[in-house]
Amino acid sequence: MDATAGRAATDARPGTPLICRTTLDSGLRVVTEPLSHVRSVSIGAWVGTGARDEPDEHAGASHFLEHLLFKGTPTRSARDVADAIESIGGEFNAFTTHEQTVFYVRVPDAHLERAVDVLCDVVWHPAFRIDEVDTEREVILEEIAMRDDTPDDLVHEVFTAAMFPVHPLGREVLGTRRTIEAMPRDAIAAFHGSHYQPANIVLAAAGNLDHERLLGLLDDRVDGDGAGRPARPVPPFKAAEPVRHVERETEQAHMVLGVRAIAVMDPDRYALTVLNQVLGGGMSSRLFQEIREARGLAYSVYSYRGAFADTGFLALYAGTSSDRARETLQLLDEQLDRLVADGGVADDELTAAKGSLSGSLLMALETSAARMRRLGRDELVEGEIIELDELVARIEAVDHDAIGRVIDRLLVGAPRTLAVVGPQPLTL
Repeated sequence: MDATAGRAATDARPGTPLICRTTLDSGLRVVTEPLSHVRSVSIGAWVGTGARDEPDEHAGASHFLEHLLFKGTPTRSARDVADAIESIGGEFNAFTTHEQTVFYVRVPDAHLERAVDVLCDVVWHPAFRIDEVDTEREVILEEIAMRDDTPDDLVHEVFTAAMFPVHPLGREVLGTRRTIEAMPRDAIAAFHGSHYQPANIVLAAAGNLDHERLLGLLDDRVDGDGAGRPARPVPPFKAAEPVRHVERETEQAHMVLGVRAIAVMDPDRYALTVLNQVLGGGMSSRLFQEIREARGLAYSVYSYRGAFADTGFLALYAGTSSDRARETLQLLDEQLDRLVADGGVADDELTAAKGSLSGSLLMALETSAARMRRLGRDELVEGEIIELDELVARIEAVDHDAIGRVIDRLLVGAPRTLAVVGPQPLTL
């Protein structure tokens, strides 16, 4: 397709002729996937800034912004924003991570223009009314308190803090009571002005829409000075803490055991995804079968991976009664030891894990919202959108050599970190 005024070239992504990408002169990347069989449209603004981009004294600014953008613009109140989307049966929400902040709206396809108008207005023109900033400050403090009262949520924050001590990746996305209480309105507005530039945002859309029409709707609604976001701080990583315990008088001990792992774009990421599936990715996983099914030690037990631009982690979680916590921890530890001792997994485990991942991936992408999330995340994080068949092929290509290589890289001789929330401390 030819470029139009005010836009850089538009192209269909290689191997995916239905997916189109345009970079506007402002730097905004627009990626769309038309789905003619649905009656909805999902649009997301993926901002390449998150909790790790904040100065220490303003920890929690990205999440604070996530809240404040819903409070309205100079021409819309918070009620106006909500009514504009909900009155047509749509939904509007957001989330914040360590490396991105995402705002997304889903509406019936006939209301594409309204969705674009509201989304662009709140992303680029927040009002930051002082009374609403102070009101939302109290809401976030309540959110922090709610998290602190939920030990199975809190333990994951404790784990990342121990895994990445004195580093932005170890900070809580919500911020702390101290930083939220002290954060001035002008500092939040300045953070928005420097990070919410079009060149730092991907606008992803999927559903019953036309790429060129969407570009036309964006022409007068994208605001910025053409700059990208400020450079991301890259402080050195310190050694992970072996154990961190937060005392809570709870019925259960909640524990996360893990190791540092690979970055989000590491070539071994598909092999680690398969290994995680074998270890604790479902009901047939080793953790579930051994700790829940065979021994009845936990209701909830699983593993998961975190991946960032320059590092990552592999983590195992379980919640169990305090008097069985040591036994459960020993079993978690033994599962990692078993991977090291064997240097791999069984043939049937490898086949089943790849089949589960491939099948769930295809089924998960049956909605416009899921397709939009795939477009936004892939374009922002990976800089490309991989064809689904190619993505499945990469998962299916994981073999025993790749699994063994990941085990060697992550687990052999690697220190382990334990986080515990509960009445009694535990040790490795």
